[in-house]
Amino acid sequence: MRLTATGIDIGTRHPTVLLNAADAEELGVNPLDRVQFVFDETTIVGIVEVTDELVSRGTVGVTDRLAHVTGEVVVEPAPRPAAVEYIRKKLDGVELERAEIAAIVADIDADRLSDVELGAYVSAVYTNGLSLAETTHLTECMTEAGKVIEWDDPVVADKHSIGGVAGNRVTPIVVAIVAASGVKIPKTSSRAVTSPAGTADTMAVFCEVEFTLDELTEIVEATNGCFVWGGGVNLSPVDDKIIRAETPLSLDPHGQLIASVLSKKKSAGSTHVVIDLPYGEGAKVQSLVEARELAEDFARVGEHLGLTMECTITTGEQPIGRGIGPVLEARDVLRVLAGDGPEELRLKAVRLADILLECCDMEPTAAEMIDSGRALAKFREIVAAQNGDQNVELTDLQPGRETAVITADRQGVVAHINNRLVSDIARRAGAPRDVGAGLYLHRRVDDEVTADDPLFTIYAEQQSKLADAVSLANRTEAVRVRRREDALVERL
Repeated sequence: MRLTATGIDIGTRHPTVLLNAADAEELGVNPLDRVQFVFDETTIVGIVEVTDELVSRGTVGVTDRLAHVTGEVVVEPAPRPAAVEYIRKKLDGVELERAEIAAIVADIDADRLSDVELGAYVSAVYTNGLSLAETTHLTECMTEAGKVIEWDDPVVADKHSIGGVAGNRVTPIVVAIVAASGVKIPKTSSRAVTSPAGTADTMAVFCEVEFTLDELTEIVEATNGCFVWGGGVNLSPVDDKIIRAETPLSLDPHGQLIASVLSKKKSAGSTHVVIDLPYGEGAKVQSLVEARELAEDFARVGEHLGLTMECTITTGEQPIGRGIGPVLEARDVLRVLAGDGPEELRLKAVRLADILLECCDMEPTAAEMIDSGRALAKFREIVAAQNGDQNVELTDLQPGRETAVITADRQGVVAHINNRLVSDIARRAGAPRDVGAGLYLHRRVDDEVTADDPLFTIYAEQQSKLADAVSLANRTEAVRVRRREDALVERL
């Protein structure tokens, strides 16, 4: 069918075409089917949306991804991508071959799958899991789909936490320590999806985090480290698209998680990697048994990829730092590097940095790097290289002015701090979009409290968001206070 292409000002993630309902019926296509046409000697495939109003008969509307298409084109139904059949196989619980996984990755990379089909892939992996072979093949294919950095150094370090624990902002501290020790650590990090802050959100308080791959390389060559948002450098880009499909239902199946993490590490040119696996009530991994199984799978896939790896299992039953939200976490990071700050955050950062240094055949000197000021100096050097203020001080990092203090309603001890709830409260307050929003914990598990003692302070930049956060805090129990004997019973 000959149709005239016209631009439609609608932003879409996929190459999308709008057909008038009568033209779609004549072509025999339905919404989310595909059509193809040739333009400038290139065959273009678009996902169909059908309308009675936005385009008239004889016209094909092209969205911004296809804005270059103009004039008359011959439109015809397109075959389904090969990946669709392989996704159906995975839904049926059939183990996929490498070529089939490669086809799925290629179609995701080229945006040939609709949101429904990508959601079906995520559901299939969540329901039926991935074998070790499938996970390994997926990691390789996701790595090959993007750019891979090649460093001259024989040892390039990296660290990753699987997440799920509020205030776990150890990465900037670990990077500063390792880089100050003379080891390259090109750290790319994510922004928050469902949490109050990702590492990139926290570091954006200090400096710019969006750079090209060439700029990232220059920063690391000059300073040994970086704090860069991974979404801007095209390392394992398929991973970002899969994460978008996982987010609405908070799905994160283990095989996909391993492929996600290790494809990013391999793409960054890392050779020596430490994986932090926190477990506990409210964390992403609930039990020690589950954490050990995940660690074993990480190690096996990493070994196949030629990575030297260490997996460390840590407790994640409560937040690590005191601040939750971009500015509040940034304050914790700066305080720890200056020799102060939350003791638990310092201890975990030092432990992970020492494990990573040992993994790289270096002396474990993390505490010395902090106490001597070398880690802070390196942190400031990297911040300056990323166009930030290397002289930033705590007084420059001010949280939101709208505040409310949540207090204990009884005497007792803090029996539990719910990671999910404190994160939800911080997000209600405006984090991470409002960088000064979040909450600050005044108590930790096992701390004794009396009635009306402060448990945490909520910070917001807008009164309406503060009220929303306070409402959630008042009808839930983010910080659980019990009599000591009752707290002991709960843990048994």
